[in-house]
Amino acid sequence: MISIGIVGATGYTGVELLRLLAGHPHAEIVAVTSRSDAGTPVASMFPSLRGRIDLNFVEPDPDRLAECDVVFFATPHGVAHAMAGPLLERDVRVIDLSADFRLRDAELWARWYGQPHGAPQWLEQAVYGLPELHRDRIRETRLLAVPGCYPTAVTLGLLPLLRARAVDPSDLIADAKSGVSGAGRKAQIGSLHAEVGENFRAYASGGHRHHPEIRQTLEDAAGGPVGLVFQPHLVPMIRGIHATLYARPLDGQLDFQRLFEDFYRNEPFVDLLPPGGHPQTSSVRGTNLCRIAVFRPVESGRVVVLSVIDNLVKGASGQAVQGMNLMFGLPEDLGLNLVPVFP
Repeated sequence: MISIGIVGATGYTGVELLRLLAGHPHAEIVAVTSRSDAGTPVASMFPSLRGRIDLNFVEPDPDRLAECDVVFFATPHGVAHAMAGPLLERDVRVIDLSADFRLRDAELWARWYGQPHGAPQWLEQAVYGLPELHRDRIRETRLLAVPGCYPTAVTLGLLPLLRARAVDPSDLIADAKSGVSGAGRKAQIGSLHAEVGENFRAYASGGHRHHPEIRQTLEDAAGGPVGLVFQPHLVPMIRGIHATLYARPLDGQLDFQRLFEDFYRNEPFVDLLPPGGHPQTSSVRGTNLCRIAVFRPVESGRVVVLSVIDNLVKGASGQAVQGMNLMFGLPEDLGLNLVPVFP
């Protein structure tokens, strides 16, 4: 069994991680931390876990966490900076669901997150945890940076095109919509039902924190610079991301459906729809799946890719468990063969 500690499990990604690990045959959760809720039963805060998680929240004691095989951080940015290093030095593997180790450039991270990077010495050892791009490196790492939700949906939609050098990398557009759970489990006016319901809006048009992460990942795929317009939107649903992606083909005769079929043929969590299919966020709800469709709109001069994920699973906690499986030499899909919830 893999002994697991979870730091900061009171948010949406934290409870989703608990849900997934509770059904994982090789996972044993031994510590779930929260400074403000120490002593509170986990199942008291999250009744959905009653009978599955029989633990109380505890203070994040470094010595207790150091007894674990792996520690997940489901925390705001900046927390893992302070705590990950001492755990790594004691031979504990770390899987960080925050943004702390996603960007390789500490100064770039500081510019987008408004504070100095707290652990730049660990950046070279961190591996960006998108299995479809870095599977072999994930198997060997001790520090895994779980991708963000928008970057996951956007990258998986554009990855085959960039790897094949099939589109102009300087002209990429990502128009993405997210459910309100992507904003986190906190009290704020913009997340109130009366504010979100029957409403649709764009936000962060001047620059979203996921922009440099998406660009870094796409440049890894393209092998050079990319030009990217990224525009996020908030839609009145709880879970899900729908990314509509636009690129300009370099070869108008290329069979893009075949390109995607060949690229994702053996990927356990990417499902390419047949020609004419339109993926829906409800079709991946509660799962680690990314569903994709590719189109050539008439007289557009573009290829359009539709990519949908559950932002809390493939966009966060499910991808973290997928990474854990790889790090510990387990079948990649262990504990993640989930049937979507519908309706």
